[in-house]
Amino acid sequence: MAYVLSSPRAASHKLGQMILPQLEAGTHGVEVVGIFFFDDNTLVLQKGNPIGERLAKVAKEKGILLMMCDLCALERGLAEGEPRWCTPEGEGRATPGDCRVAPHVVEGVEVGCFPDLYRALAGRVDQVITL
Repeated sequence: MAYVLSSPRAASHKLGQMILPQLEAGTHGVEVVGIFFFDDNTLVLQKGNPIGERLAKVAKEKGILLMMCDLCALERGLAEGEPRWCTPEGEGRATPGDCRVAPHVVEGVEVGCFPDLYRALAGRVDQVITL
């Protein structure tokens, strides 16, 4: 199972108050292999955020990929560098740009775009749910 968090409050409410407690208790019912964060959902991944800190711990224990959208993270100061698969002008790239997770993000988070997500989860996902 992989989750894509795109709607407002998906990370703070649906993940933080429903999914994460179940993952911590071992009662979620499926193996979660990845969570992809869009828009303001990326903000829970800042160091010191209680949801982000708990999630980083669970992700490390269970091998869950935590990935932020590169453009979303860059806009919010959670990444440094340039977009991975498009230019700042919105044109496609043949090779990835240099985009890195900022130091004030919880441990284990990656930054990327759809091509990176597809590669990271290839062969590991039976179902994707967008929240």
